[in-house]
Amino acid sequence: MSNQPAPPAKFQLTNTATGKSTDLPVLKGTVGPDVINISAINKDHGVWTFDPGFMATASTESKITYIDGDAGVLLYRGYPIDQLAEKSTHLEVSYLLMYGELPTSAQLEEFNRSITRHTMLNESLLRMFNGFHSDAHPMSMVSAVVASMAAFYHDTTDIFDPRHREIFAHRIVAKIPTIAAAAYKHALGQPFVYPRNDLDYCANMLHMFFAVPCEEYKVSPLAARALDLLFILHADHEQNASTSTVRLAGSTGCNPYAAISAGVSALWGPSHGGANEAVLEMLEEIGSVDNVTKFLSRVKDKSDNVRLMGFGHRVYKNFDPRAKLIREMCHKVLGELGDQNDPLFELALRLEEIALQDDYFVSRKLYPNVDFYSGIIYSALGIPRSMFTVMFAIARTAGWVSHWQEMIADPAMKIGRPRQLYRGATTRDYVPLVKRG
Repeated sequence: MSNQPAPPAKFQLTNTATGKSTDLPVLKGTVGPDVINISAINKDHGVWTFDPGFMATASTESKITYIDGDAGVLLYRGYPIDQLAEKSTHLEVSYLLMYGELPTSAQLEEFNRSITRHTMLNESLLRMFNGFHSDAHPMSMVSAVVASMAAFYHDTTDIFDPRHREIFAHRIVAKIPTIAAAAYKHALGQPFVYPRNDLDYCANMLHMFFAVPCEEYKVSPLAARALDLLFILHADHEQNASTSTVRLAGSTGCNPYAAISAGVSALWGPSHGGANEAVLEMLEEIGSVDNVTKFLSRVKDKSDNVRLMGFGHRVYKNFDPRAKLIREMCHKVLGELGDQNDPLFELALRLEEIALQDDYFVSRKLYPNVDFYSGIIYSALGIPRSMFTVMFAIARTAGWVSHWQEMIADPAMKIGRPRQLYRGATTRDYVPLVKRG
């Protein structure tokens, strides 16, 4: 019996125009679909591949997050999201994403201490907020201030120095809640509230958001835990648009704060980070519980353009595993912190109840996703709608940083350079202005 390893799998490609065939290597991951290596296809056949939206293209090799959309599986470094949500904290998950392993007690204590030490903003950076108009969107302020951090930390942004990369990672994860809180306070016209080292990550953020100098503010433990859960569930989601943006920008060797700022800007898009805001807008459009059945009938009508926001997912063809976890927390938050007389909360619960019992939605696997519940929780916590995507950015920073670190440390890293199918004009001669009629 031979002990020789099986030969690597090949995928044969034949160009019918030339008759030339090429064996393309098939790469196997630890789980998930095989990937065909087409990197030599232009050299061998003189063609590019065409994949709008990169929906069938593996742009990189990664060890961070795995998604199986059909089975409803989400793993961070191999750990199921439900186990992390139940037993972990956002900072512990951030450590896991960055370093690849769950920390020991000593490692987590040191990590928490490092994050706490980095929460303050340079006063000059803080004064930048005064240059924004009071009605500026918070995401525009966050993106600009994150990019401006590149002007403050020249001494620790050598991307080829592992220690500098680590300092950057800790610094941006620590400061992003402070930046978000400053943007919120600026919009309100209230004084900035400095971070407190005696509070944990999420309690500190809530304190910076809602405390004022003239009276004491006590953070609700349930509010802090709910926010921590949301941050865990949003910490990473594989090669999504904003993460891919961070990687593409970072592949140029740019300052890492600029790469994160690019990710913030990409997340701002309503098709990416603004979905939970769209859920509340839909609920306002429905208006009352009495209109739910009529609204769902319109959703089923193919001639009507009405969409059911917060149900279904582009990746998950089963129940969004994050939605299962956040649903219970949503009801806890509404029970303790939410205004039970708020018609939007009552409406959301009724819509969820009816849709989950309707064969039309169940057969199409249109289950509530994480966005359906997160906006409701944020509202119950007192966070305004304009800040929803900022909350998403705070959570996703841990994932962005982890992917940036993985990419920069990869000796095979190359600058991103997608190709195109050109259908413009062919070569033509310049016509002088006087002859153009």
